Amino acid sequence: MSISLNFSSLLAAPHLDHLIAGIKFTGLLTAASWLLAFTLGVALATLRVSGNPVAERLVAAWVSYQQNVPILAHLFVWYFGIPTLLPDSMQSWINANNGELIFASIAIGLCMSAYFCEDVRSGLRSVPHGQHEAARSLGLSFLKTMRFIELPQAMRTALPPFINHTVILFKNTSLAMALGAAEVTYVVREIENQSFRTFEAYTLATAFYLAVSLGLMGIGVIVSKRMRTPSR
Repeated sequence: MSISLNFSSLLAAPHLDHLIAGIKFTGLLTAASWLLAFTLGVALATLRVSGNPVAERLVAAWVSYQQNVPILAHLFVWYFGIPTLLPDSMQSWINANNGELIFASIAIGLCMSAYFCEDVRSGLRSVPHGQHEAARSLGLSFLKTMRFIELPQAMRTALPPFINHTVILFKNTSLAMALGAAEVTYVVREIENQSFRTFEAYTLATAFYLAVSLGLMGIGVIVSKRMRTPSR
């Protein structure tokens, strides 16, 4: 039995156009999810070290919920469950404006915010408490102390796990195919169904995820070196 590999047919129209569209969708989904996860993660970490016991317990409960429920379940809840609670007019608007992207971004972003929160909180715990007390004694508010003193230092320590979770977030975008989102994995499956080039199609998908993941980790190494505090 002879094996014939043909990647050129998948890298020509119309398959190439579909693949590019899938890559663009994956990039947009990754960016939207990451922005939500980062913003919410930093806010949650700040609340968790605020000294307010109620806020700390609520954040801890949020982190526990997000980390212990499979991300696919989060996607199903947001895509199939949440819309049933919305007015019909809002449901119609979301469906007409790429609801798969909207709900997948929210589900992935909220889930990964719990991991980003823990990364930032670990970084904040590495900052000497004396710096917080010194800043407050100089008249800085809690938020200004966090913004100008503690968070910049915490991010240096939190960067390695932060990059790892960014890579995980990117890879988790492939789960959006379960919602019918036209990201890379979904598109590659459609190309495979049309071309019957199973090995070639999924090899392209594998190469894409591997290249982007390694690229993100490489960027993380470069940024870590630039942000590293010089030794004295």
